[in-house]
Amino acid sequence: MRRILLTVAAVAAFVALGAAQDIPKNEYGLRVVDSYELYEALAERDPDKRLVDLADAAPDVEIDMRYATDNNFMGKAIYRSGKAYLRASAAAALAEANEALAEKGLGLKVLDAYRPYTATVEIWEHVQDARYAARPSSGSRHNRGCAVDVTLVVLATGEEAEMPSAFDDFSERAHQNYSGASAEAIENRRTLREAMKSVGFTPISSEWWHYDFRGWKKFELIDVPIETLEERGAD
Repeated sequence: MRRILLTVAAVAAFVALGAAQDIPKNEYGLRVVDSYELYEALAERDPDKRLVDLADAAPDVEIDMRYATDNNFMGKAIYRSGKAYLRASAAAALAEANEALAEKGLGLKVLDAYRPYTATVEIWEHVQDARYAARPSSGSRHNRGCAVDVTLVVLATGEEAEMPSAFDDFSERAHQNYSGASAEAIENRRTLREAMKSVGFTPISSEWWHYDFRGWKKFELIDVPIETLEERGAD
């Protein structure tokens, strides 16, 4: 019954707006989905736009949402939930990459996934370097549910594989072409990159951990809190 009521409310929200192009613009002129009802309406219209819980869609992938803890460059939590969400097709692709890596004794650990637009604004205030953070004036592919930050874990030990830098190291050590790391770290970076690219994710040059999923442009920017998705059953 609750899902039926949600669907009715979502459809009403979509009808009221008319179409996706009628999503209200923010101060930067960006159309941002800022209510659960509108998000739900869009997902009802196109199931691929649904944000799915990776704990369900990719249960063998380890989740360590750093921005839900104080173990991040800001030293504080900016999410109120540690749940990781991605759009349905991106989540399926991530599970596929993880299965392929398992044959090599490796697995994926997700460090960030869907990120509400408000969190992007907060991160930009601390970083203000477009190589490592998205400008509020453009929004992030994380806000679209189509970007994921990942590293590798060694299945036999559960430990993270060595990489050229720590997560959110805003220096040249984080870059895909950095050659000053150990041979093992460089090989692990290559293994991660090949696994992610094989299922439709694209790396960016300045962060070895960040990958964008193909077709991200069709997905709207979202500013629905992660805890709201968790509480209201996004998937």
